[in-house]
Amino acid sequence: MARQWEMSPEHVVDARPATTVGALHLPLRQAVLDALRSAIIDGTYLPGERLVEEEIAARFDVSRNPTREALHALSVEGFVEIEPRRGARVATMNARWAGELFEVRAPLEGLVARLAAQRRTPADLVHLRDVLGAGTAAAAEGRLDELPALNTEFHMSLAAAAGNELLAGTLARLSDIIRWVYAARISMRSTRSWDEHAAIVAAVADRDAERAERRGAEHISAAAAAYED
Repeated sequence: MARQWEMSPEHVVDARPATTVGALHLPLRQAVLDALRSAIIDGTYLPGERLVEEEIAARFDVSRNPTREALHALSVEGFVEIEPRRGARVATMNARWAGELFEVRAPLEGLVARLAAQRRTPADLVHLRDVLGAGTAAAAEGRLDELPALNTEFHMSLAAAAGNELLAGTLARLSDIIRWVYAARISMRSTRSWDEHAAIVAAVADRDAERAERRGAEHISAAAAAYED
């Protein structure tokens, strides 16, 4: 049975002649890249599954060039592995790979929480609590498909409250990989993860920078331990 998934509205590609490609809001390669990345993150394509260039090109009604370029871009991002004479497949997450990601994230998230506690505005706190409420409710009600996006929104909102654009940009570049790893283990920590988020927000609300940093780092360490189990 053919897979059913779509590009977002701004990425919709129809069967018009190639001369209309320049009129697209984003380059064709970017449209295919974004759609493929989303399909990998949400589990449409599973770790280790082959990604056949011709099939993907036909699915999107595009030529093989933007498809090939998108696959190479995803290999740089870590989502795809390309083997000579064997083609592309979805990358396989392993303990070492995930461990390296968590090693990078723990100090970053701790710093984000510390700075957010020091710099957050009342509006930042309102937004953090709104996202926290949405995530906690989704976890409690078993709406697991909503949690990866809400988890990303929580951490990026915390980064915005930290008021450091370089730090926020660093986390943004990791956000898709983080979301992929989170989705792979989501059922294990759905409620506990949002309890940890609540502890971070409480420290940020109290402007307790040291406690916020500790809670932020502990949250990532707990996620790492759950992934290894």
